Amino acid sequence: MIYFETFFLPDAIHFIETLDPRIIKKIFYNIDLAQQTNDSKIFKKLKNDIWEFKTQYLGVQIRLLAFWDKMDHKSALVITSNGFVKKTEKTPNKEIKKAIQIREQYFNEKSSQKKS
Repeated sequence: MIYFETFFLPDAIHFIETLDPRIIKKIFYNIDLAQQTNDSKIFKKLKNDIWEFKTQYLGVQIRLLAFWDKMDHKSALVITSNGFVKKTEKTPNKEIKKAIQIREQYFNEKSSQKKS
């Protein structure tokens, strides 16, 4: 069973493209696993409706921040907004703020498209 689908926004795609191919493979493996198991060790809520996909590979901690889009009520869609290499214990506030801004922009654009 798939709990949600994942869609990648440009900032997330650009970040992923900068990574080692082995790390990229592990990221997509973890996302696929999270979609099927809803495992909080891989995908968990942070705050302000921002979630994170967690990947660790050879001591490198990668985070992709995301949010839910349930506006169409057809299926649950997780939108990855941005990513970073985690170097501290806590997720940096600037990365969460960036994800919140991307989320707001995403929904503003989506609602303006529906009005047109």
